[in-house]
Amino acid sequence: MGIFSFLNPALDAVFGPLLNLSYFWAIMILSLIISVVISLIYKYTTNQSLMKDLKTEIKDLQKEMKQLKNEPKKMMEIQKKAMETNMKYMMHSMRPMLFTFIPIIIIFGWMTAHFAYEPILPGEEFTTTMVFENGEGNATLVVPEGVEMISEPTKKIENGEVKWKLTGEEGSYLLEYQHDGKAYTKEVLITNEKDYAEPIKTVKEGDVKAITVNNSPVKILNLYIKGWKLGWIGTYIVFSIIFSMLVRKWLKIY
Repeated sequence: MGIFSFLNPALDAVFGPLLNLSYFWAIMILSLIISVVISLIYKYTTNQSLMKDLKTEIKDLQKEMKQLKNEPKKMMEIQKKAMETNMKYMMHSMRPMLFTFIPIIIIFGWMTAHFAYEPILPGEEFTTTMVFENGEGNATLVVPEGVEMISEPTKKIENGEVKWKLTGEEGSYLLEYQHDGKAYTKEVLITNEKDYAEPIKTVKEGDVKAITVNNSPVKILNLYIKGWKLGWIGTYIVFSIIFSMLVRKWLKIY
């Protein structure tokens, strides 16, 4: 699920206990941890005295611009100075990114592997779909022991796709899809844990575009806007904004 996915077993050892919690609490705790770590790195990799002076200067220049609304020429000069000061502030703010970018990408990859989709549970009915560009004829699905076929194994391609209904016992399985003399495979994971195999496999070989398994996207935070719910990324962003503001204020970060 990413170039750093080989690190997921190590991250499982660190963050594994969070997988026993609900998605809501797991994302909230991770958001808090990441916000605190980023804030601490930001504080100790920037010159806080300089950042405070630059921020104060920006505010003073903004106040001065408001007082010069009737003097456009002077206001433009102050605005130019404010932009220069703001640029200095931004340049100093970017330094912590050198220390946090890769670790955050790695943690996000782990979160994607556990919080983006609901798992397929043992005994639960699920579907797998073979998507075609201009496919014609039939496609056949071959399942290993432990997976039960509910649909017919060989089905006709209709509207550019073929769907099969399946169920199975707990375990990791490799499904085999056959079409036009070629065979394709797709992993499916059936588990009670917060885990899953990547639901979408892009193929782009012959007439086959993709093979999918219908893991449902995780919805966590209800915004009460026409039933709109946020997934893990949206929920993380909401929590991280709140925690970052609180932590920065608590640590007096400029």
